[in-house]
Amino acid sequence: MDTVDRLRALCLALPETTERLSHGEPTWFVRGKKTFVMFADHHHDDRLAFWCAAPAGVQEELVAEAPERFFRPPYVGHRGWLGVYLDVPLIDWDEVAELVTDAYRHIAPKSLVERLP
Repeated sequence: MDTVDRLRALCLALPETTERLSHGEPTWFVRGKKTFVMFADHHHDDRLAFWCAAPAGVQEELVAEAPERFFRPPYVGHRGWLGVYLDVPLIDWDEVAELVTDAYRHIAPKSLVERLP
């Protein structure tokens, strides 16, 4: 399974999530409306990554802690979104799953969040 397929599987496993292209990249939405994760295949740089919604303070904390793995993405970084590099030697897929789920929790309505384990 390639990188985008693994990310896709994590996103689509969440309740009422859909996928469609946005700005030429696979993007995942809650109930077809609110974006919570966007794939970034060399989008504005030469890196493979994804951008995800994040609770307040998470972006700053993770970028400061591990700038080789995390970054402030263009366009949405000012809103606290987190960029996660996927072209690093070892991707921690458990961590990616946690970040994706946290992004979903941040964007989804309470009724859907309550359906998560």
